[in-house]
Amino acid sequence: MGEAISDRDVVRALRPFVRATGPVLDALREVNLLGLRDRSLEASADRKVVDKLWDQLARVKVPGTAGWAAMDLDQRDEWWLNRVGRVVSLLAAIPGVGGALADRLPIQSSLGAAGQGLLLSALAGERGITATEDRVRLIAHVLFQREVDGRAVDPDEDRRTAELTEELDRSTFKAIGRTIWKLARVLWSLEDELDKRPHGRFYHQALGALPVVGVVGDYLGERSGLRRVRKAAYEWFGAQ
Repeated sequence: MGEAISDRDVVRALRPFVRATGPVLDALREVNLLGLRDRSLEASADRKVVDKLWDQLARVKVPGTAGWAAMDLDQRDEWWLNRVGRVVSLLAAIPGVGGALADRLPIQSSLGAAGQGLLLSALAGERGITATEDRVRLIAHVLFQREVDGRAVDPDEDRRTAELTEELDRSTFKAIGRTIWKLARVLWSLEDELDKRPHGRFYHQALGALPVVGVVGDYLGERSGLRRVRKAAYEWFGAQ
Protein backbone atom coordinates (compact mmCIF):
# COMPACT_ATOMS: atom_id res chain seq x y z
CA MET A 1 0.00 0.00 0.00
CA GLY A 2 1.35 3.42 -0.94
CA GLU A 3 1.78 6.34 1.40
CA ALA A 4 -1.30 8.35 2.32
CA ILE A 5 -1.88 11.36 0.12
CA SER A 6 -1.65 14.58 2.11
CA ASP A 7 -3.39 17.89 1.54
CA ARG A 8 -0.01 19.24 0.46
CA ASP A 9 0.19 16.53 -2.23
CA VAL A 10 -3.28 17.51 -3.47
CA VAL A 11 -2.38 21.21 -3.66
CA ARG A 12 0.93 20.45 -5.35
CA ALA A 13 -0.89 18.51 -8.10
CA LEU A 14 -3.85 20.86 -8.46
CA ARG A 15 -2.05 24.21 -8.73
CA PRO A 16 -0.32 23.53 -12.10
CA PHE A 17 -3.48 21.73 -13.21
CA VAL A 18 -5.61 24.80 -12.45
CA ARG A 19 -3.13 27.20 -14.05
CA ALA A 20 -3.07 25.04 -17.19
CA THR A 21 -6.87 24.89 -17.45
CA GLY A 22 -6.94 28.60 -18.32
CA PRO A 23 -5.21 28.20 -21.71
CA VAL A 24 -7.14 24.97 -22.40
CA LEU A 25 -10.48 26.69 -21.80
CA ASP A 26 -9.33 29.59 -23.97
CA ALA A 27 -8.64 27.11 -26.77
CA LEU A 28 -12.04 25.47 -26.31
CA ARG A 29 -13.83 28.79 -26.48
CA GLU A 30 -13.03 29.32 -30.18
CA VAL A 31 -13.34 33.09 -29.83
CA ASN A 32 -12.08 33.77 -33.35
CA LEU A 33 -14.90 31.91 -35.02
CA LEU A 34 -13.70 30.16 -38.22
CA GLY A 35 -10.72 32.55 -38.32
CA LEU A 36 -12.74 35.09 -40.32
CA ARG A 37 -11.64 38.04 -38.22
CA ASP A 38 -8.10 37.54 -39.48
CA ARG A 39 -9.01 37.50 -43.18
CA SER A 40 -8.82 40.66 -45.21
CA LEU A 41 -11.70 41.49 -47.55
CA GLU A 42 -11.08 41.52 -51.27
CA ALA A 43 -11.82 44.79 -52.99
CA SER A 44 -14.70 43.20 -54.89
CA ALA A 45 -16.40 41.80 -51.78
CA ASP A 46 -19.96 42.90 -51.18
CA ARG A 47 -19.89 44.74 -47.87
CA LYS A 48 -23.58 44.10 -47.19
CA VAL A 49 -23.15 40.36 -47.68
CA VAL A 50 -20.15 40.34 -45.34
CA ASP A 51 -22.03 42.36 -42.71
CA LYS A 52 -24.92 39.89 -42.87
CA LEU A 53 -22.49 37.02 -42.41
CA TRP A 54 -21.02 38.64 -39.31
CA ASP A 55 -24.51 39.29 -37.94
CA GLN A 56 -25.31 35.59 -38.31
CA LEU A 57 -22.04 34.54 -36.68
CA ALA A 58 -22.67 36.93 -33.78
CA ARG A 59 -25.86 35.04 -32.98
CA VAL A 60 -24.00 31.76 -32.56
CA LYS A 61 -23.80 31.07 -28.85
CA VAL A 62 -20.09 30.61 -28.22
CA PRO A 63 -17.83 32.75 -26.02
CA GLY A 64 -16.78 35.95 -27.71
CA THR A 65 -20.03 36.53 -29.61
CA ALA A 66 -23.05 38.75 -29.02
CA GLY A 67 -25.13 35.59 -28.68
CA TRP A 68 -22.94 34.53 -25.76
CA ALA A 69 -23.19 37.93 -24.11
CA ALA A 70 -27.00 37.66 -24.21
CA MET A 71 -27.00 34.30 -22.41
CA ASP A 72 -27.65 34.12 -18.68
CA LEU A 73 -25.35 32.33 -16.25
CA ASP A 74 -27.27 29.04 -16.29
CA GLN A 75 -27.13 28.92 -20.09
CA ARG A 76 -23.38 29.52 -20.07
CA ASP A 77 -22.90 26.81 -17.47
CA GLU A 78 -24.89 24.38 -19.62
CA TRP A 79 -22.76 25.29 -22.65
CA TRP A 80 -19.58 24.51 -20.74
CA LEU A 81 -21.00 21.26 -19.40
CA ASN A 82 -21.80 20.10 -22.93
CA ARG A 83 -18.55 21.33 -24.46
CA VAL A 84 -16.28 19.77 -21.85
CA GLY A 85 -18.32 16.56 -21.72
CA ARG A 86 -18.25 16.01 -25.46
CA VAL A 87 -14.57 16.82 -25.91
CA VAL A 88 -13.41 14.58 -23.07
CA SER A 89 -15.69 11.75 -24.20
CA LEU A 90 -14.30 12.06 -27.72
CA LEU A 91 -10.75 11.88 -26.39
CA ALA A 92 -11.62 8.76 -24.44
CA ALA A 93 -12.92 7.21 -27.66
CA ILE A 94 -9.75 8.07 -29.59
CA PRO A 95 -6.79 6.89 -27.47
CA GLY A 96 -4.40 7.72 -30.31
CA VAL A 97 -4.78 11.41 -29.55
CA GLY A 98 -2.93 10.81 -26.32
CA GLY A 99 -0.08 8.91 -27.94
CA ALA A 100 2.04 6.99 -25.47
CA LEU A 101 0.15 8.58 -22.57
CA ALA A 102 -2.92 6.58 -23.53
CA ASP A 103 -1.02 3.35 -22.85
CA ARG A 104 -0.10 4.39 -19.32
CA LEU A 105 -3.30 5.87 -17.96
CA PRO A 106 -6.65 4.29 -17.12
CA ILE A 107 -8.89 6.32 -19.42
CA GLN A 108 -12.04 6.39 -17.33
CA SER A 109 -10.63 7.71 -14.04
CA SER A 110 -7.97 10.08 -15.28
CA LEU A 111 -9.80 11.65 -18.21
CA GLY A 112 -13.05 11.80 -16.27
CA ALA A 113 -11.36 13.67 -13.43
CA ALA A 114 -9.61 16.00 -15.87
CA GLY A 115 -12.92 16.81 -17.53
CA GLN A 116 -14.53 17.50 -14.17
CA GLY A 117 -11.66 19.78 -13.19
CA LEU A 118 -11.96 21.66 -16.48
CA LEU A 119 -15.69 22.14 -15.93
CA LEU A 120 -15.11 23.45 -12.41
CA SER A 121 -12.54 25.96 -13.66
CA ALA A 122 -14.98 27.12 -16.36
CA LEU A 123 -17.83 27.54 -13.87
CA ALA A 124 -15.53 29.47 -11.55
CA GLY A 125 -14.43 31.73 -14.39
CA GLU A 126 -18.03 32.60 -15.26
CA ARG A 127 -18.38 33.86 -11.69
CA GLY A 128 -15.20 35.91 -11.67
CA ILE A 129 -13.29 33.45 -9.47
CA THR A 130 -9.83 33.70 -11.01
CA ALA A 131 -7.38 33.14 -8.15
CA THR A 132 -5.51 29.85 -8.45
CA GLU A 133 -5.84 29.07 -4.75
CA ASP A 134 -9.62 29.52 -4.87
CA ARG A 135 -10.01 27.20 -7.84
CA VAL A 136 -7.75 24.66 -6.12
CA ARG A 137 -10.00 24.80 -3.07
CA LEU A 138 -13.07 24.32 -5.27
CA ILE A 139 -11.69 21.29 -7.12
CA ALA A 140 -10.30 19.69 -3.95
CA HIS A 141 -13.69 20.09 -2.26
CA VAL A 142 -15.85 18.79 -5.11
CA LEU A 143 -13.65 15.99 -6.45
CA PHE A 144 -11.83 14.80 -3.33
CA GLN A 145 -13.93 16.05 -0.38
CA ARG A 146 -10.93 17.90 1.03
CA GLU A 147 -10.69 21.38 2.49
CA VAL A 148 -7.25 22.68 1.54
CA ASP A 149 -5.47 26.02 1.74
CA GLY A 150 -4.69 26.23 -1.97
CA ARG A 151 -1.61 28.42 -1.76
CA ALA A 152 1.66 27.53 -3.49
CA VAL A 153 3.75 24.74 -1.96
CA ASP A 154 6.06 23.83 -4.87
CA PRO A 155 8.90 26.06 -6.13
CA ASP A 156 8.88 24.04 -9.36
CA GLU A 157 5.27 24.98 -10.14
CA ASP A 158 6.02 27.41 -12.99
CA ARG A 159 8.03 24.81 -14.91
CA ARG A 160 5.38 22.13 -14.41
CA THR A 161 2.66 24.48 -15.63
CA ALA A 162 4.68 25.43 -18.72
CA GLU A 163 5.19 21.76 -19.59
CA LEU A 164 1.45 21.14 -19.42
CA THR A 165 0.62 23.94 -21.86
CA GLU A 166 3.61 23.83 -24.23
CA GLU A 167 1.62 22.31 -27.11
CA LEU A 168 -1.18 24.88 -27.08
CA ASP A 169 0.67 27.26 -29.38
CA ARG A 170 -0.94 25.16 -32.13
CA SER A 171 -4.71 25.60 -32.16
CA THR A 172 -5.60 22.07 -33.24
CA PHE A 173 -7.78 19.40 -31.69
CA LYS A 174 -4.74 17.15 -31.36
CA ALA A 175 -2.84 19.81 -29.40
CA ILE A 176 -5.82 20.39 -27.11
CA GLY A 177 -6.30 16.65 -26.75
CA ARG A 178 -2.69 15.95 -25.80
CA THR A 179 -2.81 18.79 -23.28
CA ILE A 180 -5.90 17.30 -21.64
CA TRP A 181 -4.10 13.96 -21.52
CA LYS A 182 -1.27 15.69 -19.66
CA LEU A 183 -3.79 17.14 -17.23
CA ALA A 184 -5.14 13.64 -16.73
CA ARG A 185 -1.64 12.39 -15.90
CA VAL A 186 -1.31 15.10 -13.24
CA LEU A 187 -4.51 13.98 -11.53
CA TRP A 188 -3.57 10.33 -11.83
CA SER A 189 -0.66 11.11 -9.50
CA LEU A 190 -3.29 11.38 -6.76
CA GLU A 191 -4.10 7.69 -7.25
CA ASP A 192 -6.97 6.50 -5.03
CA GLU A 193 -8.28 10.04 -4.56
CA LEU A 194 -9.86 9.68 -8.01
CA ASP A 195 -12.33 7.16 -6.62
CA LYS A 196 -13.89 9.95 -4.55
CA ARG A 197 -14.94 12.06 -7.51
CA PRO A 198 -18.62 12.20 -8.54
CA HIS A 199 -19.59 9.26 -10.75
CA GLY A 200 -22.65 8.21 -12.68
CA ARG A 201 -25.54 6.17 -11.33
CA PHE A 202 -25.21 2.48 -10.51
CA TYR A 203 -26.96 1.51 -13.74
CA HIS A 204 -24.42 3.48 -15.77
CA GLN A 205 -21.67 1.43 -14.15
CA ALA A 206 -23.58 -1.80 -14.79
CA LEU A 207 -24.05 -0.90 -18.46
CA GLY A 208 -20.40 0.11 -18.69
CA ALA A 209 -19.34 -3.38 -17.64
CA LEU A 210 -21.06 -5.01 -20.62
CA PRO A 211 -19.19 -5.84 -23.86
CA VAL A 212 -19.76 -3.63 -26.92
CA VAL A 213 -22.36 -1.33 -25.31
CA GLY A 214 -20.10 -0.61 -22.35
CA VAL A 215 -18.77 2.54 -24.00
CA VAL A 216 -22.32 3.93 -23.99
CA GLY A 217 -22.63 3.27 -20.27
CA ASP A 218 -19.27 4.92 -19.63
CA TYR A 219 -20.26 7.96 -21.67
CA LEU A 220 -23.60 8.37 -19.92
CA GLY A 221 -21.93 7.82 -16.57
CA GLU A 222 -19.39 10.56 -17.15
CA ARG A 223 -22.13 12.94 -18.30
CA SER A 224 -24.08 12.17 -15.14
CA GLY A 225 -20.92 12.70 -13.09
CA LEU A 226 -20.39 16.11 -14.68
CA ARG A 227 -23.90 17.17 -13.70
CA ARG A 228 -23.23 16.07 -10.13
CA VAL A 229 -20.02 18.10 -10.22
CA ARG A 230 -21.96 21.15 -11.34
CA LYS A 231 -24.49 20.72 -8.54
CA ALA A 232 -21.72 20.38 -5.94
CA ALA A 233 -20.01 23.47 -7.37
CA TYR A 234 -23.20 25.49 -6.99
CA GLU A 235 -23.34 24.51 -3.31
CA TRP A 236 -19.70 25.56 -2.86
CA PHE A 237 -20.29 28.90 -4.59
CA GLY A 238 -23.30 29.54 -2.38
CA ALA A 239 -21.29 28.87 0.78
CA GLN A 240 -18.48 31.28 -0.06
